[in-house]
Amino acid sequence: MTSLTLAIVVVFIMGYLCIALESLTKVNKAPVALLMCVACWTLFMVNPSEFVLSGMPELTGNTAGILAHVGESLREHLGETAETLFFLMGAMTIVEIVDTNGGFNFVRDAIQTHSKRGLLWRIAFMTFILSAILDNLTTSIVMIMVLRKLVADKQDRMVYAALVIIAANSGGAFSPIGDVTTIMLWIAGSITTVGVITEILLPSLVSMLVPAFIMQYMLKGDLPAMSKSAEDSALAFTRTQRRIIFFLGVGGLMFVPIFRYLTDLPPYMGILLVLGVLWTATEIFYRGTHLGDDSMSARVIALLRKIDMGTILFFLGILMAVGCLAEIGVLTAMGRGLESISGGNHYLVTGIIGVLSSIVDNVPLVAGCMGMYPIAPTGDMAVDGIFWQLLAYCAGVGGSMLIIGSAAGVVVMGLEKITFGWYMKRITWVAFVGYLAGILTYWVERMLFFD
Repeated sequence: MTSLTLAIVVVFIMGYLCIALESLTKVNKAPVALLMCVACWTLFMVNPSEFVLSGMPELTGNTAGILAHVGESLREHLGETAETLFFLMGAMTIVEIVDTNGGFNFVRDAIQTHSKRGLLWRIAFMTFILSAILDNLTTSIVMIMVLRKLVADKQDRMVYAALVIIAANSGGAFSPIGDVTTIMLWIAGSITTVGVITEILLPSLVSMLVPAFIMQYMLKGDLPAMSKSAEDSALAFTRTQRRIIFFLGVGGLMFVPIFRYLTDLPPYMGILLVLGVLWTATEIFYRGTHLGDDSMSARVIALLRKIDMGTILFFLGILMAVGCLAEIGVLTAMGRGLESISGGNHYLVTGIIGVLSSIVDNVPLVAGCMGMYPIAPTGDMAVDGIFWQLLAYCAGVGGSMLIIGSAAGVVVMGLEKITFGWYMKRITWVAFVGYLAGILTYWVERMLFFD
């Protein structure tokens, strides 16, 4: 590792520590992530040829060509990051529209219970199922909005929100459309729909059940009754209109993977389609109400101001900084190191990758693995082989161990203002136990049914 590469890694680690210690430093994570991103790329530009020429020796002596390549790489990373951010902003806006106009009220009524532990199990299973149908990011936003209508106590709601992160990541791991990494592996042909569902469903379920069983003891007593009659009567829309908004919003989110399959357009285009349809529907509904100008505060144009831009900018900084690490070859080198240390033990390699995915974004980690390991005709590296299925499980579920280890965790962190320290102290060990339990379940499953 050269001194420049080491400097970039040190800057990333220092920035990451500042983010992790946000509760102590009292400095918001968003500016830290942005500074970390700019610092990493600035160091990269001190001597870009050091990194570019290793992969493109034909550019030796061509300074303009090297700079053009760096610019192209930056645009590529920014484009990939922007796809995630626009998807996130669109999904957050859609859910905010549905929530503001009472669309989640009958969902709240369906799962409402006075028992705190009873609600925890209902939330766990609903999140697990929805994240396989939608995706873990969108499901997390939906479930947090529902929780806000059911749980008034901030401390209790943080426990529920932490379980939402775990259940969403577990549910997304066994579905080819439930997580970005499983989508990547599915599109690349490393896993098949039937294969990943058949073999990863049970381990994913265990990785949710074990933490839920532990976390139920963090909750005691019953939930106070929350009045909803005044809230419902204050809404501008009728019950039928609220249900239409719910099905347009949530049904539209479910349609996004189908839209992607039919058109081959990226997911954010599907989100923009759903947002446009839902926005138009609410404008038509408001035109028929008696509120007139008084409805402006609840209309979409006003709700757009509620988007948590701090979370969006934090996500931007983190993903672009990780992109710099990928560009200098650190992630690929890390993967090769794991392979040599483990001696080819795929359970150990993917297990460590899962832990790493809670620290850095799992997308470049999985992309690095896909580049390092070609699909073999037979054996553990074949389609639906042990390596690829474990990679889908570990990269998805492993992100639950730290709150900034997954898109679901980042968005919940922003919505509920959960600190990195609180999550690490209370939830990290719980998620880790569930993570290991799922790997053990997969091993037993392979021994009994698939070998």
